[in-house]
Amino acid sequence: NIELRSQNRASAISVISNIAEGFDRNGTAEFVQFLAIAKGSVAEVGSQLYVAKDQSYITADEFDRLIELATETGRRIGALMNYLRRSGIKGVKFR
Repeated sequence: NIELRSQNRASAISVISNIAEGFDRNGTAEFVQFLAIAKGSVAEVGSQLYVAKDQSYITADEFDRLIELATETGRRIGALMNYLRRSGIKGVKFR
């Protein structure tokens, strides 16, 4: 389905775009905020993978591989968020 493919592509692009935008803000709190948005986009990708599998657009094996990648990406973003919150780093503009 072309709509699902377009939405999934947009969600995936949103992940990296929000990470880049947040990083460029130079403030840790803003970076964490954008990481949270990126993590939400990862969840969107995951939900779209379930739809793709349910509609038989992808095989069960493809789904398993892709959902694991999405899950791991979400975990890594979450770990970075937790690290930044605990670090006390305020960002370049606060030095």
